[in-house]
Amino acid sequence: MTVRSFDGKTPRIGEGSYVHPSADVFGDVTIGRGCWIGPGARLRGDYGTIVVGDYSSIEDNCVIHARPGETTHIGNWVTIGHGCVIHTATVRDYAVVGMGSIVSDWAVVGVWAVVGEGAVVKQNQEVPEGHIAVGVPARILEKPVSEEYKAQWSEFKKVYVDLARHYPDKLQDLDYPQNAQGGR
Repeated sequence: MTVRSFDGKTPRIGEGSYVHPSADVFGDVTIGRGCWIGPGARLRGDYGTIVVGDYSSIEDNCVIHARPGETTHIGNWVTIGHGCVIHTATVRDYAVVGMGSIVSDWAVVGVWAVVGEGAVVKQNQEVPEGHIAVGVPARILEKPVSEEYKAQWSEFKKVYVDLARHYPDKLQDLDYPQNAQGGR
C-alpha cells in the first residue's frame, strides 16, 4: 500500500481499516474505522480534502479527489462500487454508488440513495434520500428504495467490514516464477 504525506498533510486511517497494497492514499485524507479500500483505489488529498466515514468500502480502481480547498465527504456504511469516480461530492450514510458511476462536483447522494451502475450524477445534482438515480445524466426514479433492499444491502455491507478484518492475515504474497507458463 502506498500511504504518503503530501505537502505536510498526512492521511489518518481509522482502527480496523484495511488499505490494499496496490491502493494509493495520500495527503489530506481521513478514513474512518473498519473501512475497506480495494486494489487500485486512489484517494488523492493533494489540494483538496477527503473524509470517509466508518465501515465504508471503496472498491477496486475507484478515484476519489476534491477541488482545491474543498472536500469530498463519504459517510458511514457507504458502498462505492468498482471503478467509480467521486469528485468534490457528498455521499451520505448507507448510500450505494454502483460500479463505473461518476458523482461529480458538488453533487449530493442522500442517505440510503442508490446510484445505478454507470450513471453520471452531474454537478450540483442531488439524489434524494432513499431514491435511485440511473442513466447519463442520472435521472431520479419515482419508486424509492425498498425496506427489503435496505436489509439485503445491510448484509452486503457487512461483507466488506469482514474483509477489512481478514485481508491483513489472509492476503499472502507468493514467490511466483516470472517465467511460469500457466501452471504447466
